[in-house]
Amino acid sequence: MFQTGDYIIYGNNGVCRVESVGTIDMIPGIPKDKIYYTLKPLYIKGSTIYTPVDNQKVLIRPLISREEAMELIDGAEEIETLWITNEKQREEIYKEELATCDCKELIKIIKTVYQRMQSRLAEGKKMTNNDRKYFKMAQDSLYGELAIVLDMEKEKVEEFITERMQQKA
Repeated sequence: MFQTGDYIIYGNNGVCRVESVGTIDMIPGIPKDKIYYTLKPLYIKGSTIYTPVDNQKVLIRPLISREEAMELIDGAEEIETLWITNEKQREEIYKEELATCDCKELIKIIKTVYQRMQSRLAEGKKMTNNDRKYFKMAQDSLYGELAIVLDMEKEKVEEFITERMQQKA
């Protein structure tokens, strides 16, 4: 069970801070004997989430460690891309990968869309709306988590990753 002050991943809401753990008396209709997390999403302003601690419907996990984050960044080059030619199938795969909240899967999406974008630009085509949408969602999720564990602003994460990968090359 997570404690007050912990940072966690709560499904597609991304990084959340556990504000409290306990019963909720202020909302009518919620059982008084059930224990809930009160969560504040870091990157969704003005939002509060109340979820049972035994929630099985939404993925809840701790953040990766700083060491895991550095290993992830250092190993990003080796992470495979997703090559699916069917647009509908690609969107389903993107959705499935995002739902795992797994950093490696998020990198797969980012790398895949980036490579697709480069290929389409070379052909004189624009990035598809679906690619744009899932690229942003994957970046937001990944960079949000990395920002917390690496103790930096979310806007600085992409630059940090790029510089680190260039140093390795």
